[in-house]
Amino acid sequence: MIKDAEKYEKFERLAQKRVSEAMNRIRLIGNLSDTRNYSYSEEHVKEMFDALESELRNAKQRYKSGAAESQAAFTFKSKIKK
Repeated sequence: MIKDAEKYEKFERLAQKRVSEAMNRIRLIGNLSDTRNYSYSEEHVKEMFDALESELRNAKQRYKSGAAESQAAFTFKSKIKK
């Protein structure tokens, strides 16, 4: 059986790694705002941030009351015509 101290250490080690990775990925999403390299609509931006905010809310809820539904993957709801 894993002792509480070991569980805390494991949690802290994994949480630090995963949060750092998530923060880096969010920075990369921010890089997509560079209009010299990318073209996007306000609807694209809204859908991306709605999905991220929803997933973050779900993750926070799991710490309060247990399991919450999670979206498997992000896709745009409709393709924007070029």
